[in-house]
Amino acid sequence: MKAHRKIIVYIATSADGYIARPNGDVEWLNRRPRKFDYGMTSFYRTIDTILWGRKTYDWVLSYHKKKGQKEGMFDRKVNNYVFSKKPPKRTALGVEFVSEPVKAFAQRLRAKPGKHIWMMGGGELIASFLDAGEIDEFDIHVIPNFIGEGIPLMAPRHRDIVLRLLSTKKYPDGVVEVRYEVAR
Repeated sequence: MKAHRKIIVYIATSADGYIARPNGDVEWLNRRPRKFDYGMTSFYRTIDTILWGRKTYDWVLSYHKKKGQKEGMFDRKVNNYVFSKKPPKRTALGVEFVSEPVKAFAQRLRAKPGKHIWMMGGGELIASFLDAGEIDEFDIHVIPNFIGEGIPLMAPRHRDIVLRLLSTKKYPDGVVEVRYEVAR
């Protein structure tokens, strides 16, 4: 039997449920001491594809530009897909823009052989995939910071989706990893 390619939201949130400040800034994450990688190295070995929302893509380009870095920040060893109704004329190296419906794209991607798929986000894209029934797991790292306002883990809509707890892990710095699968 062919292995099922999972679409996994692997993300950090503030303790009050935000993935970024209202303007997309995540500097509150970068201030944390870098003592742990919170399983990122292990997780990264299990994926070969990353899904990006357009706002997240634009924020990454802007962030790296401010730091004086070239646009080669997208790992070209994995497939990077950015969802946008209006792709730019010029794209960063290693990135492909997608404007087709989420469900059709996800089903086509899952049909190809490969590793799991990382749903990077942001909140609008996560919501779109969740509402289309195309997210398998959430691996959420809850950072012990309240930031008060920002971009929620997913765009608010009326939904009632049951999750099943897969595991929890507590890190010495207070970060808690919570893994859920989406109940089907």
